[in-house]
Amino acid sequence: MSTPPTGAETLDWKFFQVFGSTNQEEVADVDIVSAIEFDATGDYFAAGDRGGRVVVFERSNQQTARGKRSVEYKYFFEFQSHEPEFDYLKSTEIEEKINKIRWLKPVCNSMMVLTTNDKTIKLWKVHKKNVKSVSAFNTAKAGKVTSLSVPQVSVRDSVMHATPRRVFSNAHAYHINSISLNSDGETFISADDLRVNLWNTGISTHSFNIVDLKPPNMEELTEVITAAEFHPQHCHLFAYSSSKGVVKLADMRRNALCDSQAKVFEDPDTGGKSFFSEIISSISDVKFSRDGKYMVTRDYLNVKVWDVAMEGRPVKVLPLHDHLRPKLCDLYENDSIFDKFEVALSYDANFVVSGSYSNQFTIFDLASKTSTKLETTQRPAARFTRRREDDIEFSKKILHAAFHPNENLVAIGARSTIFLFNA
Repeated sequence: MSTPPTGAETLDWKFFQVFGSTNQEEVADVDIVSAIEFDATGDYFAAGDRGGRVVVFERSNQQTARGKRSVEYKYFFEFQSHEPEFDYLKSTEIEEKINKIRWLKPVCNSMMVLTTNDKTIKLWKVHKKNVKSVSAFNTAKAGKVTSLSVPQVSVRDSVMHATPRRVFSNAHAYHINSISLNSDGETFISADDLRVNLWNTGISTHSFNIVDLKPPNMEELTEVITAAEFHPQHCHLFAYSSSKGVVKLADMRRNALCDSQAKVFEDPDTGGKSFFSEIISSISDVKFSRDGKYMVTRDYLNVKVWDVAMEGRPVKVLPLHDHLRPKLCDLYENDSIFDKFEVALSYDANFVVSGSYSNQFTIFDLASKTSTKLETTQRPAARFTRRREDDIEFSKKILHAAFHPNENLVAIGARSTIFLFNA
């Protein structure tokens, strides 16, 4: 049986840096982090919030007193990506909250960023804009112009500016939960509850529907799409997960609609059937390893590692919330059971991170088969604090996480604050 790659000894993960408010009790809803994503170099990462803003952080290139390069991140730029809208046909409000952020390859020294809320995807160009001024005007002395000179235009300063290059809209009837870039650099997919659409980054007028789960009669609906992700190396392959705890790997070369023929990954050991079985088995996120040989998924209770060549069962099941099994009724009543936790995989596929409650998250070491529980706190050594079940703070949850593309560094979103941990 294939297993994830083995690596070095167990790493010691520690608090590294923090951005945002220190008083989490007085945070406005619009300031809560809703998406985090590193660019391909790791020199930048972007965070989106429920207010529709995108904040970009840049890695410092300054030299320290000892001549070493500083590795800290600093605030770089922010822009308003989405505004609240109103759907007059359905009489519903469309939130400005940023659901996902994805980085494209830079173009002519400009950063290209895809952002989406529930209905509209936007492609942004983030670049420097020169501020110009005019000098050497002709001025009269004693009422006479003694000589004429040509006014000079000079660059006074440069500021960062975000320009929307494309707006991809009117293609989703339901809330967009995922966008994913293709390895060809030209196309991307977007997914809502029932459909997955394929777009070209240069064409915003139309898209191609490649998955459609909408039944003729909505009363016959049995599952919804929860996440979608392109294969990192093969541009014709993509995976999408469902509320039934299933992941399907589809090949766009086989069919125009990919929902009927696909490899199906389903764990046969779901722990029996109960009223909550389908809710807790619903997959909230799916990610590929960089080589595309493995997938990691997150449901409410577990992180699972899958070998793409083996559909029968996951190669690893990493429990996160076993202690919550006796409390499923309470979790259902306070809606916590519907929380959607993200999962992130490190660049070398040795580490998996996913969040929990009480501002806690877990980093799993797949090589040594160990795990490290940490808390988002500004203490230098942020370690896991064991709590009784009654002490769990369900309002303080870690839903969003992203790994650096080349280093053992992870960004964690905790309400309006972003914490960085490294090893």
